Amino acid sequence: MSGDRAGAVVGVDVGGSGLRLQTSYAGQPGPVVTAPGVRIGSEGVDVGALAADAASLLGDSGVDEVAAVCWSQRGLLFLSDPREVVRVVSTTLRSQRTAVVSDAVASLVGALGGVRPGAVVAAGTGAVAFGSDFGSADTSVWRLVDGWGHVLGDRGSAAWVGLEGLRAGLRFHDGLPGGSERLLVEGESAFGATSHWPRRLMTRTDAPAVLASFAPHVAEAAVADDPVAAAICRTAGESLAESLLSAAAGIESPVLVATGGLLAAEPVREALEAAVEAAGFALTPALGGALDGALHLATVLGETGTVPRHPAYVHLG
Repeated sequence: MSGDRAGAVVGVDVGGSGLRLQTSYAGQPGPVVTAPGVRIGSEGVDVGALAADAASLLGDSGVDEVAAVCWSQRGLLFLSDPREVVRVVSTTLRSQRTAVVSDAVASLVGALGGVRPGAVVAAGTGAVAFGSDFGSADTSVWRLVDGWGHVLGDRGSAAWVGLEGLRAGLRFHDGLPGGSERLLVEGESAFGATSHWPRRLMTRTDAPAVLASFAPHVAEAAVADDPVAAAICRTAGESLAESLLSAAAGIESPVLVATGGLLAAEPVREALEAAVEAAGFALTPALGGALDGALHLATVLGETGTVPRHPAYVHLG
């Protein structure tokens, strides 16, 4: 063994943009190291390739023995067999204890800075909320809200804001009520003539990211007193609040947190805060992200031998 790096705990967060890994030994976190993110094939997420990348990162970090690992994975509920993920991760990383969790769980634990009752809404390209009291009884709360993608849901996300902004531009183009000349001009500047928009925006595999790239234009127009853009941003913030409050329903004295790049848009953030306040709650600043949550859960697993369990969101091996 490598001495001071034996028996480390490991947090791993796997998303579409990359795999991030962090170790901790004797309470001292190491640097964050990265590898390529989720690779999806005909049978779902290629967990074997991801675990091999993580093992390589551990080797480069000088870790010979893993006391506990928490593997946070996007798409765990729909694109993988969690039991197989547990088997592959524990075998490949040779961990003494393994927890595999949905990234929603890790995001909540990271945002709250620990395992305590609360809910988080993440407003980035997409939008999803998750709340839990981390109980194990039948009356416990573990609730995922939205995250259905830009076609079916993700209300209030950057992709949603961008799409609504472009729709408003097209309404002005067509002489319909609720249109915005400014958003039409901004849309043509970003994506060319309106006749090109359907092909450029709706047939691409990265359509959510492309739509989200227009969200800052909508937010800028709202700040500049475009009433249509302002209404879009206000609805986005209120939609995010609805998802957050729904995720927190049934949790006693929940801590509510919002994260994500869209919150840099002041009109959206202010509408979210106002809607949460109107419901009798207040937002608490996020303390960390999904990787922080995964590392915290790995530490708890290493110290106690377990973490709060749920048949859909948390699996132990």
